[in-house]
Amino acid sequence: MQKVVNFTRMEDGTKEEFEYLDKLEEGFNEGLPDRLLKLLDGLKESFSGYRITRYEHCLQSATRAYRNGEDEDMIVAALFHDIGDELAPYTHGEMVGAILKPFVSEKAAWIVKHHGAFQQYYMAHLTEEEKHARDHFKDSPYYEDCIYFCENYDQNCFDPNYECLPVEFFEPMVHRVFKRTPSFV
Repeated sequence: MQKVVNFTRMEDGTKEEFEYLDKLEEGFNEGLPDRLLKLLDGLKESFSGYRITRYEHCLQSATRAYRNGEDEDMIVAALFHDIGDELAPYTHGEMVGAILKPFVSEKAAWIVKHHGAFQQYYMAHLTEEEKHARDHFKDSPYYEDCIYFCENYDQNCFDPNYECLPVEFFEPMVHRVFKRTPSFV
């Protein structure tokens, strides 16, 4: 049986108990890349209607970013940019941006966080959404980068004939990115 702490309120915990919990958390956090890859795999069974699965969409996005010479931060961001679709369908970018933020560049995390608003540009004229929602972010230093991301690694990544690299190709990148010391700035 695994040891558990004695406190029922954090304010009653001892230094030794928190050191023990920190050690357990550190071990758990080492599994983050595999948990994210499992979430990605779950997109094989996500909502349908597109010509490819959400999983294939994410692979296509990462493959295009890789083939275009993007750095690992952007490739991993592209790979995971939509893994929040099932849990946070209205704020999935914010969710995934928060997951990525401690490990990738500020630019990559910002792009993922805001890509949903930028994607509206391509379809809002056909829906009730605001086509120019991205204009709310014109003052960001990453505004043009997010336009570029959506144009080249998102809105065009629904092609069933595009040859994607397998997820196994990206796994070493994912593990390298998430082995970095997290930055909380």
